[in-house]
Amino acid sequence: MRAEGIGTVRRILCVFPRYTSSFGTFEHAYSLTDGVQAFMPPQGLLLIAAYLPANWPVRFIDENIRPASKEDFEWAEVVFVSGMHIQRQQMNDICRRAHAFDLAVAIGGPSVSACPDYYPSFDYLHVGELGDATNELIERLARDPSRPAQQVVLATKDRLSMTEFPIPAYELAEVKKYLLGSIQYSSGCPYQCEFCDIPGLYGRNPRLKTPEQIVAELDKMRECGITDTVYFVDDNFIGNRKATLELLPHLIEWQKRTGYVVRLACEATLNIAKRPEILEKMREAMFVTVFCGIETPDPDALKAMHKDHNMMVPILEGIQTINSYGMEVVSGIIMGLDTDKPGTADALLNFVDESRIPLLTINLLQALPKTPLWDRLEREGRLVNDDDSRDSNVEFLMPYDQVISSWKRCMEIAYQPEKLYARYQYQCDYTYANRIKVPVAPEMKTWPNIRRALIMLRNIFWQVGVLSDYRRVFWKFAIGRLRRGDLEGLIGSATIAHHLIKFARAASEGQQNASNYSIRLREASVPAE
Repeated sequence: MRAEGIGTVRRILCVFPRYTSSFGTFEHAYSLTDGVQAFMPPQGLLLIAAYLPANWPVRFIDENIRPASKEDFEWAEVVFVSGMHIQRQQMNDICRRAHAFDLAVAIGGPSVSACPDYYPSFDYLHVGELGDATNELIERLARDPSRPAQQVVLATKDRLSMTEFPIPAYELAEVKKYLLGSIQYSSGCPYQCEFCDIPGLYGRNPRLKTPEQIVAELDKMRECGITDTVYFVDDNFIGNRKATLELLPHLIEWQKRTGYVVRLACEATLNIAKRPEILEKMREAMFVTVFCGIETPDPDALKAMHKDHNMMVPILEGIQTINSYGMEVVSGIIMGLDTDKPGTADALLNFVDESRIPLLTINLLQALPKTPLWDRLEREGRLVNDDDSRDSNVEFLMPYDQVISSWKRCMEIAYQPEKLYARYQYQCDYTYANRIKVPVAPEMKTWPNIRRALIMLRNIFWQVGVLSDYRRVFWKFAIGRLRRGDLEGLIGSATIAHHLIKFARAASEGQQNASNYSIRLREASVPAE
């Protein structure tokens, strides 16, 4: 579906802001690939681009790949921006640059929807999801694209049904320059974890696209050149278990039709381990990774943050169950909780060893607006909003320096090359081995695909196998994979491991922030040049 009934034509420049160096964007892995420069295509801006009137020319720039140029701004009549809190500084910088060309700038997305006051310089604030506010914005710009006399705030009251969403304009993005493809099936989450802003922004009743829409999007992504992994960016893939079970047979048939060229990944709560009927179909659909917000192995902490559903099955047992269906678990971990004790870091490191999860995003607790955590800490007078030297806006119950020291220690030890590669060895032997066996598709045997693999192997062998100081650990792992003919396991593990090792070393030396949401991280970022 597109906006209709608009007679005038406007040139729209959609600009996605840069990310600051982050644990979760894998920038240290890019040099090992065949040209990757960014993490995932941004769903929001590409969706808006597809919704605009068909006769409106749209140009899309992801500043993680290249900055918007003078020529881009001179071409445009209006600029659209979207992003998350951690991109706040970069979004305000895009606005400043656009205003230098006297262009009206509209901002939408999760950050402005939660905190409109973060963006005083923008001409239009689009608060909420695609819907009546979007239509009003388009109508206003159709009448007059110039900057309004004062800021205009448009808030969505009537959301467009996700069954009417257009396919995001993947054709505008340089999809081959992204590490992963991205797709959205649902919006909203039924749970109310204290630290999470998703229910406050998008509701507790997940809204859904149809399976036919998802298949059409996957086809479009394939047409545009995405051939590796596609990540379902839903906040909880099993937020509506009945709908998930209805979708999965369509994904299985799509994989059979396209030769299982694409791997799938998603986010889901750990209680997915109690749903073998879902896990089996995910295995058939070639899901290879599930991100689970485990947050902490401490049951008291899980209860305090209202994440009791993580205790529906013993955590280690749940991880092993998911692994048994061929899916690697990626875990979110939070430090700085009110329940943390002096021994929390040791308990977490024991959990890392026992779970054998290679990739854990270990972050300090950060209170986000529109969360129960924010409201509670505000009542308790424990929000710290005026100190940009800190990595968290939370006044911890333990001394701040002690919490930071514990975080650095966990990062240093958890990502020692020997420990990390041992965990990847386990995944290769006991998780990846449980994946369904499929014939090699003709597409995988083409010279461009073979050349791509050779380029990545060359980069890995040189940068890791020759230049890195952990090359002995790498070769012990790599030789085992090569003997088994497991190039996929070798390339995938070595690429991500390189990023984790480099980022963790910088973190343990105090050169990276302890939270992906810290004030210091946002303000320290450098505008695109």
